Amino acid sequence: MKSTRIQESRGDQLFNVVNYTVLCLFTLSVLYPLIYVLSASFSSSTAVISGRVWLWPVDITLQGYEAVFKNNRVWVGFANSLFYAVVGTIINVMMTLIAAYPLSRKDFYIRNGVMALFVFTMMFGGGLIPNYLLIKELGMLDTRWALIIPGVMSVMSVIIARTYFQTTIPDEILEAAHLDGCSDYKFLVKIVAPLSGPIIAVLSLFYAVGHWNTYFAALLYLKSPDLFPLQIILREVLVKNTFDEEIITDVVGAAQREGMRELLKYSLIVIATIPVLVVYPFIQRHFVKGMMIGSLKG
Repeated sequence: MKSTRIQESRGDQLFNVVNYTVLCLFTLSVLYPLIYVLSASFSSSTAVISGRVWLWPVDITLQGYEAVFKNNRVWVGFANSLFYAVVGTIINVMMTLIAAYPLSRKDFYIRNGVMALFVFTMMFGGGLIPNYLLIKELGMLDTRWALIIPGVMSVMSVIIARTYFQTTIPDEILEAAHLDGCSDYKFLVKIVAPLSGPIIAVLSLFYAVGHWNTYFAALLYLKSPDLFPLQIILREVLVKNTFDEEIITDVVGAAQREGMRELLKYSLIVIATIPVLVVYPFIQRHFVKGMMIGSLKG
């Protein structure tokens, strides 16, 4: 049997050419900065400051990474970011599931009113100063909880999880569980949660990336350097151009100090990006399924 192929018109062919060209240019514009940062982090300080790095590393060296890992502040920031990401994500996902599941139940008669209150918070907020005063009155200033409790639940994530439950968990399972004497709490923990792997993966990725990249809240609520996440350390290197002078002197020797600062910037950017890149492949297979199901209207 001969396969039939639809003949494309000149307009369709021209559109495809323009479309592919624009997409390729867009992809290059996104990939090149990433490749440049990675290459610069492995290049010598003199090659970086002289502008000889374009695509591939020049005079390959690990000086930048050695200097970064010798700085205790980087390790402290990395550990803090890891704490915020892990603990914060666990609390976020638990609160989101606890809020989304009742809203997905048809026998929860005030679910529309509660959902309206949630949506109201997406449109109206108290503002920066009231939020700061609230955190202060709650005694969370300069504590780890200041970066976890205020954003403990995202309304958009609740909507996505609620839709997932409505389209994935049949009412017949709930009825059968009730006949066997299963309470709503046990049904959520032992039945709903194990069946919600894709949406939990999606929520975990969203929350974890948000915690890992947290910057403004830490800048606003934290004063102790021992609590700073890695993004604050990265800001001091990139924006304020500050780093431990002793570390720079020990590693560089006769190399120019300014060139070493540039090299440290790129090395720290790569280190701050690696955890997200490592985690994403493990949950990528659940990510698409969870997003597609959770985005359906329920």
